[in-house]
Amino acid sequence: MVRGTGLRVIAGTAGGLHLQAPKGGRSRPTTDRVRESLFASLDQHVGLADASVLDLYAGSGALAIEALSRGAASAVLVDRDVVAAETIRRNLAVTRLRDRARVWRSTVASFLAGPVPPEAPFDIAFL
Repeated sequence: MVRGTGLRVIAGTAGGLHLQAPKGGRSRPTTDRVRESLFASLDQHVGLADASVLDLYAGSGALAIEALSRGAASAVLVDRDVVAAETIRRNLAVTRLRDRARVWRSTVASFLAGPVPPEAPFDIAFL
């Protein structure tokens, strides 16, 4: 159902823990190196403390999980694929961040057209 990818959480409370990616090649997880650079920039310019994060096309959930691990208060992760949604849920459980995140199995268009989630407004959105 899922495959090992070498993905890991870079820093924070879940730093070093390994993540899974959805099987099938439809998801292209953001590499550790790219996430490390992205979050170094975010930490320097925006900060993550208590942020509300939206992760659209979430795939493995690696971006939102990294943000939560580094201090974001909450995250909403959206992906239409059932395997991706289950993979995200497992990754949140492994990292012990499940209580600060919600997974929506939906297309991005449907999610954006729907009711505003209680976590909004979002401080950071990943696409």
